[in-house]
Amino acid sequence: MLLCLFVVSACGYSLQATGQPMRISIPSMAIPLIESPSSAIGFEGDFTKMIRREFVSHSQVPLVSKGKAAAVLIGKVVNIKTEPLSYRVADNTFDVTSSRWLKIKLQAKLLDARTGKIIWNDPNMEEKASFTVDSDPLKTQFNQRRATKKIAQLLAERIYLKTMERF
Repeated sequence: MLLCLFVVSACGYSLQATGQPMRISIPSMAIPLIESPSSAIGFEGDFTKMIRREFVSHSQVPLVSKGKAAAVLIGKVVNIKTEPLSYRVADNTFDVTSSRWLKIKLQAKLLDARTGKIIWNDPNMEEKASFTVDSDPLKTQFNQRRATKKIAQLLAERIYLKTMERF
């Protein structure tokens, strides 16, 4: 009787460990190169690789070429900006930025390749990460690239959840 009461009062949420999307069928998926206004070499590749890796490591939906896919994930970075996070005083005359925020805004949508119907759309996916500014520009560039990869991973996780969990 206790078991029946538990089943009847369940809230409707269920865990799905099958690697398949909930409430939708996606037999195959394509993730083409993410578009970006960045001039940094490898920027688009880093984003695309992180998203693909998220799907390959957690789902059973095969990734295929765009022409063979049942669904296509379209992504475009629309805004990249940095803002000061902290300062230090140099020679008691002016402030120098010691760390910065990197903020990236992404538009993403999943389309049914056959019908063109939008399965989900999020035009305002935004994440941020901090990075250290160094007197050596190469170290600063390395730190900023690490922040970019961290943001790409956070956005990849969100895209995966939007596709697979469908909350």
